[in-house]
Amino acid sequence: MKFRYAMVCSSNQNRSMEAHFLLKRQGFDVSSYGTGAHVKLPGPSLREPNVYDFGTPYKHMFDDLRRKDPELYKRNGILPMLKRNSTVKLAPQRWQENAADGSFDVVFTFEEKVFDMVIEDLHNRDHVLLKTVLVINLEVKDNHEEAAAGARLTLDLCQEIEAAESWEESIDEIIAGFEKQHRRKLLFSVSFY
Repeated sequence: MKFRYAMVCSSNQNRSMEAHFLLKRQGFDVSSYGTGAHVKLPGPSLREPNVYDFGTPYKHMFDDLRRKDPELYKRNGILPMLKRNSTVKLAPQRWQENAADGSFDVVFTFEEKVFDMVIEDLHNRDHVLLKTVLVINLEVKDNHEEAAAGARLTLDLCQEIEAAESWEESIDEIIAGFEKQHRRKLLFSVSFY
């Protein structure tokens, strides 16, 4: 694979991690992040989410939720998701604190608010490398089924980008072909490191 990829959602739990998991299995150079202030997972009610700091190991969250209510968190898919996440990396990471990870060639986001935050963050960084980065938003609902479908679509798009002679010259055609084939509208922008 010739490019470095980043998958970004709000909490680096479901959508970004499902895509990270799939792309990593396919041999891609991939990392994942969240843009939120904290990591939020569903709780016993909408008003009672489980909130963790970025950097809290997935295993710690798994143990915490299994202690609180193993049936609830197994039934709603949170425990299996955390178990999967812990096989991919140690803990959720925050996009805004990832400068030490180096630059990426392509960044995928899975909701427009996250796309806007990534673009703003890239805009506010020092552009010392003057290296282009393609940022694509594929809107994906934050549930397990949609995350799995979104990850497969992301893999398809990554394979198209990898196959292109130069994504800078063919991105318009790649995006148009993807939108037509999958009937999904994408946002994309080119930024710089």
